[in-house]
Amino acid sequence: MTSIPLAAWHQEKGAKMCLFAGYTMPIQYKGIIIEHLHTRSKASLFDVSHMGHVVLHGDEVSKLETLVPNDIRGLKSGRLRYSFLTNPAGGIIDDMMVGCLGDTLHLVVNASRKELDFNHMADHGLTPVLQTNSAILALQGPASQKVLENLVPAVREMRFLDFGRYEWKGLTLLISRSGYTGEDGFEIICDAHYVDALATALTDHEDVALAGLGARDTLRLEAGLCLYGQDLTEETTPIEADLLWAIGSRRRIEGGYAGSDQITREMNQGSERKRVGLRLEGQLPARAGAVIRSMEGDTLGQVTSGGYSPTLERPIAMGYVSDPTLKKVKIAVRDKEIEAEIVALPFVPHRYKK
Repeated sequence: MTSIPLAAWHQEKGAKMCLFAGYTMPIQYKGIIIEHLHTRSKASLFDVSHMGHVVLHGDEVSKLETLVPNDIRGLKSGRLRYSFLTNPAGGIIDDMMVGCLGDTLHLVVNASRKELDFNHMADHGLTPVLQTNSAILALQGPASQKVLENLVPAVREMRFLDFGRYEWKGLTLLISRSGYTGEDGFEIICDAHYVDALATALTDHEDVALAGLGARDTLRLEAGLCLYGQDLTEETTPIEADLLWAIGSRRRIEGGYAGSDQITREMNQGSERKRVGLRLEGQLPARAGAVIRSMEGDTLGQVTSGGYSPTLERPIAMGYVSDPTLKKVKIAVRDKEIEAEIVALPFVPHRYKK
């Protein structure tokens, strides 16, 4: 079990802590629904310092492109891109964000996969540097710009997926206009030695409340965003996961990355299953692992993420099904079968800064 840099600070603020991916993390403060709705209306500060921060040199782009199907070569300095490592069968080893700052690439990877990712890249000739002194904060919600520009005025000029190096009180911050909630917001990488001062300065603003992993999960589910280990695994391809949009046109044509034969085949011929959104009837939520069946009783797949939507005030879920064209299905929840409608994602429209 590892403590994040602000663990004691969170406990002083009244956080309920839990173990997640080997780290002691705040799961909630005043309640998941309260924190969720505050993020939708104002701004919340999430601590995501358990995530891995890996740096690569810019001249390693070609090597990285043999491991990912995304267009890293086309990533301009000052921009961020969603990406994923794939295995020879086309499965997703991990998903990540990749930011370019000219001569360096900055990768933010999942906490439970960072050592594996590091070793995977090193085994394939890259020289990744895992930043062990980084802390990462996510400021999310419609008031995020108003809050952050009080500390760093230049962020008001940032577009969605902009990424840059900024200064605050003489200290360096790596800031991207991005997030995991579907709302406008920023993710901030800083040195762990002064993250407490930064977190305090951000939460001093009247519009900012602290939020934990619980609200982060309900928000990302409403936004239709995947959680690695549930919605994405090494047995899940990007086409099954409905992530074709992340594969640039050049890479679709050229291939040349791990699993490209399988992924190209699925691009052209379709996949055996597809990730879909599910809107359940009633108030009983379906959790990961719940079986999805056709209205005639045939097994179609299973739920990978599910829960109660505070915004929609009803249960929602994501899962994989063999026939995504169906309109209605049944989901096994406890000893009942709940009817659900297959719907387009996201459940709640994204409000990113364009």
